[in-house]
Amino acid sequence: MPITNGYASLAEVKAAMRIIDTVDDDLLELAIESASRQIDGHCERVFYSTDTVRVFTALDSYLTEIDDLAAITELKTSSDGDGFDTVWQVTDYQLEPLNGQAGGISSPATFIRATGDYLFPRIGNEALVRVTGTFGWSAVPTAIKQATLILAQRQFKRYDSPLGVAGIGDIGIIRVSRIDPDVAALVAPFRRRRVA
Repeated sequence: MPITNGYASLAEVKAAMRIIDTVDDDLLELAIESASRQIDGHCERVFYSTDTVRVFTALDSYLTEIDDLAAITELKTSSDGDGFDTVWQVTDYQLEPLNGQAGGISSPATFIRATGDYLFPRIGNEALVRVTGTFGWSAVPTAIKQATLILAQRQFKRYDSPLGVAGIGDIGIIRVSRIDPDVAALVAPFRRRRVA
């Protein structure tokens, strides 16, 4: 099966596992795909990019929280909830975090702040802000790639540990732990913190 938006390649996982044949390629690709989606779910964001149009509800007149945005093409708002009729110029807003840095990590924009001629409209909880652009991350962070490599190997090796039992040794049964602490540490800085 081909990998869609995976954070590691088949060749990288095979190199990490010292596998040189192609016997298990389908299972390894499945492990990479599922590891990538598990990381998405845990972090509440995706680390690939998509060109699309999305709508959002402003937090207040000056701030709108958005999905990860790598590049913006157009920002429009609706003044009456009946069509996006106001086109914002680049001087009317700023993307945050400023300089593409959050907590010392390069990151995409997650907020738009009104700074010019317009304010964000608020009519109840309607989505009156429309953003056209490239959503997601422009490149997969190194820590996310490493976490995917570890998690994909772990998921692949689960085929050798039915019922969660890795084996019976001199000290008894060894159970597979639920969360790999290295994966948790690698992805922790990338977990989405939303403003409520």
